[in-house]
Amino acid sequence: MTGTANKQLQTVAYMSDSSVSNSDSKSDNDIDVALMLRVGQRDEHAFEELITRHQSAVIGTVAKMLGNASEAEDIAQQVFIRLWKSAPRYKPTAKFTTFMFTIARNLVFNESRRKSRKKEYSMDEREDDYHLQTPDTDQAQPDEGLLHAELQSAVDRAIQSLPEKQRLAVVLRRYENMPYEEIANVLDLSVPAVKSQLFRARNSLRESLQSYLDQ
Repeated sequence: MTGTANKQLQTVAYMSDSSVSNSDSKSDNDIDVALMLRVGQRDEHAFEELITRHQSAVIGTVAKMLGNASEAEDIAQQVFIRLWKSAPRYKPTAKFTTFMFTIARNLVFNESRRKSRKKEYSMDEREDDYHLQTPDTDQAQPDEGLLHAELQSAVDRAIQSLPEKQRLAVVLRRYENMPYEEIANVLDLSVPAVKSQLFRARNSLRESLQSYLDQ
C-alpha cells in the first residue's frame, strides 16, 4: 500500500480529537442567517444562494449516510424544500447549519429505517458488494487510481456499517469539520455523548479496516 493510501485510511480510522477551527464560522453563519431570514420573506434569490452554499455538503453527507448518490440527491432536495417551507417561522436560535443538518438527520434516519423495514437489498447489490470486497488475486498490482477507489469503497462500507448516530457523528466530524458542540445539537445529544459515539465509531472503523491498515 502506498504512503498516501495508508494515510487516507489512518485519517478515517484514527480520527483526531483535536479542536476544529471555527475562525470563519461566525461570519459564515451570519451570512446564512441573513439569507434564511430573506427566504422567510419569500426571496427566491436568497434561497438559490443558500442552495449554492450548502448543496454539496448536504448531498455529500446524505450520500455517505445512505451509500447511494441518486437517493442522496432526492433527500437533499427534500432538505431544501423543508428549509423553504419552514423559513417564515425560522428563528436563529442556533447556527443555521445546525438547523439544516437537523432536518437532514431526520430525513436520513427516516429513510434508513424505511429501507431497513422493507429490506431493500437486492441479490444484484449483494453480488456487487461481494465483488467489491473480494480482491482479485490474479490481477497485477493496481495503479494508484484503482487502489484509491478500492480504499474509498472500503472506507464508505465501513462507515455505512456503523449505527446511524455514530455514522452521522463521523461524517459531520470528519467530512464537514464540525465541532463537537454543533454535532451534539444536530444529534440532540450532550457533548460527552457525542465523544462517546465517536470513540465507539473509531474502534469499529479500525476493526473493519484493519486488513487494509496492516498492508
